[in-house]
Amino acid sequence: MSSGENGRLAGRYRIVRQLGRGGMGVVWRAVDEVLGREVAVKELRTYSDAAAPELADLRLRMTREARAAARVRHPGVVAVHDVTEHEGRPVIVMELVEGPSLDDVLAERGTIDPAEAARIGARVLEALAAAHDVGVLHRDVKPGNILLDSSGRIVLTDFGIATMEDPGDGSATHLTRSGEIVGSLDFLAPERAQGQDPGPASDVWAVGATLYAAVEGASPFRRTSTWSTLAAIVTEPSPSPSAPDPRPAPAPPPRQGPHRPPDRPRGGAAPRHAGGAGTGTGGRRHGGSRS
Repeated sequence: MSSGENGRLAGRYRIVRQLGRGGMGVVWRAVDEVLGREVAVKELRTYSDAAAPELADLRLRMTREARAAARVRHPGVVAVHDVTEHEGRPVIVMELVEGPSLDDVLAERGTIDPAEAARIGARVLEALAAAHDVGVLHRDVKPGNILLDSSGRIVLTDFGIATMEDPGDGSATHLTRSGEIVGSLDFLAPERAQGQDPGPASDVWAVGATLYAAVEGASPFRRTSTWSTLAAIVTEPSPSPSAPDPRPAPAPPPRQGPHRPPDRPRGGAAPRHAGGAGTGTGGRRHGGSRS
């Protein structure tokens, strides 16, 4: 169940309309009636048949998501304003980003210019470097979690499956079971496809896969089934662009990094491989999280 449109969350956030929905939550565009500003509000989805331990785990994940995003102080990471509850369900209040996600842009345009992809990639890598510096791994970098503000700002969002060093909530650092695969398959790093623990290099790989998809129109290792995709991620070489852009650009977007994590650039060093300016994008408003 959820609050629905025209309702209020936590007594002060008036819902305007739904922005996104995912497996864990619903994101609303809302107005903070105390401060008089627009915000994005993520509300936990609950189900009548959910067991108490499952609900407790979902609540912990939502709280962990807010803590992870709030720990990273960087303009390229969505800002968290508040964490509260509504009818016993946790609610995260975030900044409202005025612009589409990269996924929205690709759905409309198919692909983007390599120089534009490089600019987006450089900003995302800078945001990830800031996250890694404070012990946060995103684990779900993909086009849908990259928001393109109308001002030109690139914002990384949705820390719903992020991990943190010393999360500060009395629970284990990792909420997933050993060997369990979480995140979007199309952008999964080889070590994660093999059930190994992720590291900063896993996020860097996901950026490379995202930029490949942005320029080529499809994920580099997508196949016809889950298992064939996993096999391709682990064993097949990184594909080359099918149609290189003939126009000069400051630097091409980074393609998939090496299959061994130590061979990939760190988040802080990687932006120089993705430098370049591109055209801006504008359009719809999105919240700080899509699901």
